[in-house]
Amino acid sequence: MIIAAIDIGSNAARLLINKVIRRDNETLFSKLNLLRIPLKLGFDVFKNQTISEEKTEMFIQTMSIFQDLMKLYQVDHYRACATSAMRDASNGKEILKKVKKELGMEIEIISGLEEAEILNENHKSANLISGEKQLFVDVGGGSTEITLYIKNEVVEKESFNVGTIRMINGPIPNEEWERFKSFMKSKIKPIKGIQVIGSGGNINKVFSLSKTKEGKAVPAHFLKFIHKELEPLSISKRMKRYNLREDRAAVIVPAMQIFQSVLKWGGLDEIYVPKIGLADGIVKKLYIDLSKTS
Repeated sequence: MIIAAIDIGSNAARLLINKVIRRDNETLFSKLNLLRIPLKLGFDVFKNQTISEEKTEMFIQTMSIFQDLMKLYQVDHYRACATSAMRDASNGKEILKKVKKELGMEIEIISGLEEAEILNENHKSANLISGEKQLFVDVGGGSTEITLYIKNEVVEKESFNVGTIRMINGPIPNEEWERFKSFMKSKIKPIKGIQVIGSGGNINKVFSLSKTKEGKAVPAHFLKFIHKELEPLSISKRMKRYNLREDRAAVIVPAMQIFQSVLKWGGLDEIYVPKIGLADGIVKKLYIDLSKTS
């Protein structure tokens, strides 16, 4: 079976195509293709609350390319999910209707909490981290999702309108930062022995820069170090010194500010970084849903 996932984020859109193989009691997900297009929808939305005509055309062209690739790989099933930028765009639903009319492609807008649930279940099913208390932190362009599991049960979960592109476009309202801070200090900090699991392209890149071994945690002081190193540099200097793509160089500094805040407010000193994202979770959840109906 060939399954595809489309993840339409605030900074980029991704198409992941996997071949799913059932062998004995094991299900294997083999990556056939992963394509990332830096649409940067959030730069429009978090500044003007709408997606421009130019970005709309780019978006439709991107979805057309994704559709052609899915046909080429003979994809059996797909799911396309849009997150924070499309949630906040005043014309988001209108654009998705246009995609449906022109391409016949179904795209759904998912909530921040559903986004977090897909990511968290993906991490759990992969058995990437062991421990009774796990805090999942996903930092995106438009929002940050926090979920606390204790003994595989959700104890706390919340979504905050604090994201990298929002921070670039202007200051986050104080009340949202305070809500975030209060949640971490009141709900998370009192609990001891928590393992923090981070997701998103920015923390993945920092994990690579840290030279941390797979399965080991990145210490909080390295996040502070890399933030201090990158913040004063221009985007072009960040790209050159740390071999970053332009769009990554733009958002990695606010991402480190958010991750550092999570660790500081939660009284936490390290973070694990399994290298899987929302698209991986969409594929696995779609496969599970299909299995239930077959």
